[in-house]
Amino acid sequence: MSDFNGLAIPPAILERLTAARFSVPTPVQTATIPPAMEGKDVMATAQTGTGKTLAFLVPVMARMVENPRPGISALIVTPTRELAMQIARQYEQIRVRGLRGSALLVGGLSERPQLDALRHGAALVVATPGRLEDFLKRGLIRLDAVKVLVLDEADRMLDIGFLPAIQRIIEVLPRQRQTLCYSATMAPEVARLARACMNEPVRFSLGSATRPVETVSLHAYAVTDTGKLELLQALLGAESGRSLVFTRTKHGADRLAKTLDRDGFTVGVIHGNRSQAQRTKALEGFQRGSFQVLVATDVAARGIHVSDVAHVINYDFPEAADDFVHRVGRTGRAGASGRASTFVAQQDVGDLQRMEKHLGIRLERMDRTQPADAPSGVRWETMTAAAAPSRRPPGRAVPPRKARRGTPPPWRRQAR
Repeated sequence: MSDFNGLAIPPAILERLTAARFSVPTPVQTATIPPAMEGKDVMATAQTGTGKTLAFLVPVMARMVENPRPGISALIVTPTRELAMQIARQYEQIRVRGLRGSALLVGGLSERPQLDALRHGAALVVATPGRLEDFLKRGLIRLDAVKVLVLDEADRMLDIGFLPAIQRIIEVLPRQRQTLCYSATMAPEVARLARACMNEPVRFSLGSATRPVETVSLHAYAVTDTGKLELLQALLGAESGRSLVFTRTKHGADRLAKTLDRDGFTVGVIHGNRSQAQRTKALEGFQRGSFQVLVATDVAARGIHVSDVAHVINYDFPEAADDFVHRVGRTGRAGASGRASTFVAQQDVGDLQRMEKHLGIRLERMDRTQPADAPSGVRWETMTAAAAPSRRPPGRAVPPRKARRGTPPPWRRQAR
């Protein structure tokens, strides 16, 4: 579809979409907006970066415009603060005149403005499960007027243990409601949740949710541990757009960011030990272009929507196939092209081969003979001969980390 006009969207919302420079709907938007506008339950899986947020915001807003009611009309539950904040911002960006505002309910931020937004009559609540359940237990919020429930990034919420909280939240919602569930993958747990809380949902599966989008060029660089920084500096120096660099640990992210800052790059950093104010400042600075580089741990791999990321660089090899997919999903969003480079040290070669087999992809090998490489690169022939098979225990992608009870090794997880 060439524009949003063919989706029967109310004119007032169309005007706001145009003003916000949304012109051509993505496939997930084209597929799911019409049935959602008709009031049907929708279960959709699609790759990261395909426009799922707008796919549920538009029908939610249309319902609120056509049937204005007192109280909270719609509830969006999502796994992370950053994602909740971005959903709330996008709602405000396209909110039509006369439509009441939103309330953002997340941990790590002051309760006062969140409670003030509820008292002022928010029509939409965007919440993380923990904070929402806390407000419910304390009697600070009523959800008996909710007509639309949206479960966003459902697979991620279940991955990090929010299923019991989600079930308790659903129990207090009206039974007569519309439910929209959007996810990057369809894990068995997500399917069971959908069956339990949805009424004859219309199902969509758009593209492969278990591999990167085709518009992203995937490169693998053979490096030595001591040559990684030199290679990174060369790639960043040759990149005119913004780059997102992933490290494995919080301390590693801090060290790398300080080194790059010392070398003249403008750098932001985000990880679990940073305060919410620091994380917000880094993300907003990266979005505005104040930072050329954002260094992050996997806390940023899901739910962080920064437009026009030119290059994702896996400075440290990802721990699991899902981590790789979601890291790479930060570029090439909404049909744009992108580039993802993965540094492969000698001990990672076997894990790279297993990851490629698991995802059904192949990363283009880059070495000294190719102009995109840096002086510190080494030949793949040497790396492969020296490093296959992997020295790590079978099924492990990286040195063992403390895992949740019942979680299988990363490389043995089923494609979801």
